[in-house]
Amino acid sequence: MKLLFVYNANSGKLNTLFDVGHKLFSPSSYKCSLCALTHDVFSENAIWKRFRDEGQFDMVFYHKDEFEIIFPKVKLLYPTILKLEKNQLTTVLNPEVLNDIPNVETLIGRLKSSI
Repeated sequence: MKLLFVYNANSGKLNTLFDVGHKLFSPSSYKCSLCALTHDVFSENAIWKRFRDEGQFDMVFYHKDEFEIIFPKVKLLYPTILKLEKNQLTTVLNPEVLNDIPNVETLIGRLKSSI
């Protein structure tokens, strides 16, 4: 079983630069709640990094453009967290739920209770 995290952001250095600017100058309108939970402006959130490093779950991270190349027939709203098990994708946390999660600690708790 793997958890797939799909950010509502595209890959690439230019897109990363735009995302950093958006987080700095207009954080309330930033379109990726998952990004905002797991990353600070310039780096990965320390609490999130510690959780990832604990290795409780096998995790794979995608920008939406990367996910769409690997899974071209899967249509989703972003951001989202999926479970991949026996070649089946199921939703763990959808965009609506992720948008309502106030902090990384709550995200971690929701993940632990959902799996």
